Amino acid sequence: MTQDAPVLTIERLTIDLPAGADRPHAVEDVSLVLNRDEILCVVGESGSGKSLMARSILGLFPSRHVRPSAGRILYGTENLLVATPERLRALRGSRIAMIFQEPMTALNPVLTIGRQIEEVIAIHQPGPREPRRLRVLDMLAAVHLPDPTRIFDAYPHQISGGQRQRAIIAMALTLEPDILIADEPTTALDVTTQAQILALIREIQKVRRMAVMFITHDFGVVAEIADRIAVMQHGRLVEHGAARAILDAPREPYTRALLAAVPSLVPAIPRTSFAQAPVVMQVSGLDKAFRSGGGLFGGNERVVHASKAVCFELRRGETLGIVGESGSGKSTVARCITRIIEPDAGRILIGGTDFAQLRARALRIARRRIQMVFQDPYGSLDPRRTVGKLIAEGPIVHGTSPTAAWQRALELLELVGLDARAADRYPHEFSGGQRQRIGLARALALDPDILIADEPVSALDVSVQEQVLRLLADIRARLGLTVLFITHDLRVAAQVCDSIAVMRHGEIVEYGLTGAVFAAPQHPYTQELFAAVPGREWSRARAAANTPSPIHARLDARPD
Repeated sequence: MTQDAPVLTIERLTIDLPAGADRPHAVEDVSLVLNRDEILCVVGESGSGKSLMARSILGLFPSRHVRPSAGRILYGTENLLVATPERLRALRGSRIAMIFQEPMTALNPVLTIGRQIEEVIAIHQPGPREPRRLRVLDMLAAVHLPDPTRIFDAYPHQISGGQRQRAIIAMALTLEPDILIADEPTTALDVTTQAQILALIREIQKVRRMAVMFITHDFGVVAEIADRIAVMQHGRLVEHGAARAILDAPREPYTRALLAAVPSLVPAIPRTSFAQAPVVMQVSGLDKAFRSGGGLFGGNERVVHASKAVCFELRRGETLGIVGESGSGKSTVARCITRIIEPDAGRILIGGTDFAQLRARALRIARRRIQMVFQDPYGSLDPRRTVGKLIAEGPIVHGTSPTAAWQRALELLELVGLDARAADRYPHEFSGGQRQRIGLARALALDPDILIADEPVSALDVSVQEQVLRLLADIRARLGLTVLFITHDLRVAAQVCDSIAVMRHGEIVEYGLTGAVFAAPQHPYTQELFAAVPGREWSRARAAANTPSPIHARLDARPD
């Protein structure tokens, strides 16, 4: 192929779905080109076909019933759709490499990081082991992993999520491919780790002049790294062009809707109604440490302080956001408050009762006052029970008659925007956003005073995220709920939280009204978090152009 010719050309690609699926084609009549020395971002909601389109380049179809029925995928002049399995194996990793969304799933848990990267070289370029080892160490250093020798000998579970993702990138780049496909590589990462990975991909792409196809639903990421953007909906390409043109002036209604759903970094107008309201929760001196090692045969005990002397208070009707990276201790604090895990020390005063001191039956009775919505609704919903039974279960345990509990479950399904007929269906029959609504209905079934939402929208598409956040805000206003909102997404925190507590290494390092913290963060760590938000300059430009997100506009007008 010539230097100026596209590295990859997708021509009128159609991929069929099996009979009985919600639509006939996963991908329909899609045409795209990928050029050397550029990053093409493919965006769209879950189910848009973007990941399947990207995986089809390497012949990675989920089943034999999902197959291409039309079109071509040209690597240079070679049609990959008719390539033999042997030819595809030769191309995978050597000329076309892929970074997967979840590195822990992509890595073999019983092999060291170095051994797994070595394996890629050994398959495509057999030779003595020592040169391979040195090459792997060079790659680990190239992706800015600390202490490459230690990482080389470590197993996947012994390094952090960000380090695992860097190891996957090193594996993908070790044979210097022409094309890098990155499938949602930053979705599950904290904002600072996300910024590091994005900078790394951009840096390596520039140095090696690779063609990069970056699959994502995060427009902050798109604004940070894209040269061109392709927008997909229901398997079709609806808009395609230069990144700046689409971000600043999208033509298609679907693209405009996606962009409008991105939460603004500019906080909503602060409410003052809760300022003089009574305090409903007061946490003081909350400590929790996790210990490992030591034991019968000695050895050094490792102690991690997930919560160190944490103090804050919540007033009736207030939403307090606890923000920070993974490992900062924010979820541990939430679980200590609900007594899912036991705190080592501290007081948790709710209505004059110290939750930290309650035991057995008294704790079970008091728990109805404080309920929790979890990050993964599918993991927290029993797959063997219908949705109606899951929602009615809590009230029945606390003495409500089955008939009354069932009627309340039907009312709550309507409240969270689902049809009451959904009560007879099982969790797997719902989308991620619908399952999160079911989790919210279950938490509200006991009429709690306080709702704890632990990363409730982190795994959702931006449009579904906006719907769930709108629902949560509307229910809070309607029921007078007090909310403790756990998140690592500063855009979300800006729109739903009245106050912000920033956690790092188990400690609250900054605490105040959301507007004040966002306008002038005082602690260096808080400043670092804000600096790492992907697409922050684009977000500021949007705010300056008076194009707030629907959440922002709605919360501006919300009643006191």
